[in-house]
Amino acid sequence: MLTADIPPNQSIYIKNLNEKIKKEELKRSLYCLFSQFGRILDVVALKTPKLRGQAWVAFSEVTAASNAVRQMQNFPFYDKPMRIQYAKSKSDCITKADGTFVSRDKKRKQEEKVERKREETQGPNMANGPTSQNGAAPAPPFQPSGQEAMPPNNILFIQNLPHETTSVMLQLLFAQYPGFKEIRMIDAKPGIAFVEYEDDVQSSMAMQALQGFKITPQNPMIISFAKK
Repeated sequence: MLTADIPPNQSIYIKNLNEKIKKEELKRSLYCLFSQFGRILDVVALKTPKLRGQAWVAFSEVTAASNAVRQMQNFPFYDKPMRIQYAKSKSDCITKADGTFVSRDKKRKQEEKVERKREETQGPNMANGPTSQNGAAPAPPFQPSGQEAMPPNNILFIQNLPHETTSVMLQLLFAQYPGFKEIRMIDAKPGIAFVEYEDDVQSSMAMQALQGFKITPQNPMIISFAKK
């Protein structure tokens, strides 16, 4: 077992990554893929000769890191199976990531302070945005008016995507659900995409799970059935 000698902690270490992927694309794709498990504080990927093909993802909670290690082990990421284990915490994040752990820790404290204030003023029901992990109902605030009247379809229409979104990033998200067939994006219209499944039952499952998913903090996905 890869994690046998390292105690569970909030950071994970990933290796066997495709070395041809550019650093920024790699970081965005990792953020996109692992956000389903919980709030991410930092993603570290360096392109120095010794650290190519490796990355670190720091979560706000140990349980999120544990779920990521368990569920994403050997997941095919850019055509290579990921090898995942818990990071050696400070030794990995400080010595190998040039102090990123320290800045991440400061960010975590700031976010915790902001979250405490928000919970005090708004109550527990307002804490955290929609995720596929918190057990809340799929995010109706993100559904455009009139969407509910659209009949079920095996093709989903995705809106409010950040312009830097790639088909690979979307495939990493939507291919996790049964019946996935393909992603279609339109170069002339950034910010939207179509995702096709085998049938409308499978597309409905994916829509429910990923409605409101944030590829970036500012861009919750708006998912509806495509017009027939």
